[in-house]
Amino acid sequence: MFNSLSDRLASTFKNLRGKGRLSEADVDATVREIRRALLDADVAVPVVREFTASIKERATGSEVSEALNPAQQVVKIVNEELQGILGGETRRINMAKTGPTIIMLAGLQGSGKTTFAGKLGKWLAAQGHKPILVASDLQRPNAVTQLQVVGERAGVPVFAPHPGTTSEFDDPTGDPVQVARDGVATARAKLHDVVIVDTAGRLGVDQELMKQARDIRDAIVPNEVLFVIDAMIGQDAVNTALAFNEGVDFTGVVLSKLDGDARGGAALSVASVTGKPIMFASTGENVSDIEQFHPDRMASRILDMGDVLTLIEQAEASWDKAEADRMAKKFQDREDFTFEDFLSQMQQIRKMGSMKKMLMMMPGAAQMRQQLENFDDREIDRVEAIVRSMTPHERVAPKIINGSRRARIAKGSGVTVSEVNQLMERFGQAQKMMKKMASGQGGGMPGMPGGMPGMGSAGGGKKNRKGAKGKNAKKVRSGNPAKREAELKGQAQKPKQTNGSSFGKQQDFDMDSMNLPKGFEKFLGDK
Repeated sequence: MFNSLSDRLASTFKNLRGKGRLSEADVDATVREIRRALLDADVAVPVVREFTASIKERATGSEVSEALNPAQQVVKIVNEELQGILGGETRRINMAKTGPTIIMLAGLQGSGKTTFAGKLGKWLAAQGHKPILVASDLQRPNAVTQLQVVGERAGVPVFAPHPGTTSEFDDPTGDPVQVARDGVATARAKLHDVVIVDTAGRLGVDQELMKQARDIRDAIVPNEVLFVIDAMIGQDAVNTALAFNEGVDFTGVVLSKLDGDARGGAALSVASVTGKPIMFASTGENVSDIEQFHPDRMASRILDMGDVLTLIEQAEASWDKAEADRMAKKFQDREDFTFEDFLSQMQQIRKMGSMKKMLMMMPGAAQMRQQLENFDDREIDRVEAIVRSMTPHERVAPKIINGSRRARIAKGSGVTVSEVNQLMERFGQAQKMMKKMASGQGGGMPGMPGGMPGMGSAGGGKKNRKGAKGKNAKKVRSGNPAKREAELKGQAQKPKQTNGSSFGKQQDFDMDSMNLPKGFEKFLGDK
């Protein structure tokens, strides 16, 4: 959504690097480029004017002039101002102290209210609540049916006593206000602690729409009124938001279709113009594609600083703790990393959602956006197919996978032999890395033997690398010419290892530790 804006801002800040001091001309040029970037992103003109004025005031003050790195200080100022126009702080749902918490959804037709109702229901259910959806949109054709389908996908019950209309030629019947009132009563009777009321929308703002929304609000007295707005709507977002704020006085904003490729200025305008916080972001079609909106994290994404906190939260929500503990113990015990472990880790990653979305949350992702855009999430499916085409014994003992086995695996998984070879090569590198981290060679994890790879071991890693007494240290030759000649002759007489294969040289391994059938060794080399 903010790709274009991110690129423009990154290009602007790049011109400031290396400058020990910023002149007034530098600040003016930077503010001018920021203004153009925001206007191109469809941010409302009053918001842009206020935003750039605040940046210029702070950038020309002592805050930047006294900084050791003026360029970074300007980026910090822009980051803080972005957080301000996005709402400042994270706003959470106000839960009712007694009785069910009532959440009413309002917005134009096509903004994504019905889909968001199911997403919010699933999100609340995952937090231990017992939500129910109420179908009060009796005007849009098949709106009630859509909510029932979405509710079924989300695993949330739907209260729908009236079928609504099935065609644009049908006259709307039924009383949406009474349906909303009965839905709240049903929630109380069945002990649901959250009620999500889906209301009707129109193609444009009109008095009939506002009157119906106000009547529903007066009837059910909701704890939250969430205004759902299409993030791709452009400059009209401000007028629509102001009309709904005046008509129903909403308490929070939901940005839908945030995964689109529009310029996204609505997100930067609505909160600032209405004074109401953005509470949720809807980022896809699946019922799990919902995020709580954090202004600081969104500002970091726009400035290509990444959103590692959201990534961690997604991992914690989807990661299997028992599996993580098993892998940690295996790592500590220095057991071999097998394809079974590899497959298990891939399945854990898949639970977190789209790999492309996760990679885009990493700091500096904009610099490799082209590669990420070309990344195909189905690549994980192909890798999984290759691993599943292996026999159980091949997965735990990958060194037995010779040329004929690789050809069979490639045929079984529908890929080429070269793709199998590439996977085997990457897996071998992963195995070596795991062994180094576990053994402390070149470092390891904090709290483990060693430190991180390449960072030196915890206890005198520098000494181990340079000292001559280590196991892998280079042997120092004698300074005596006669002795040195004898040493060189002795090394030349040592037999060379010739144990290899058509797919590259392999290391020796212990046949007895693999529990192979008797006579099987003849297939593994010249023995």
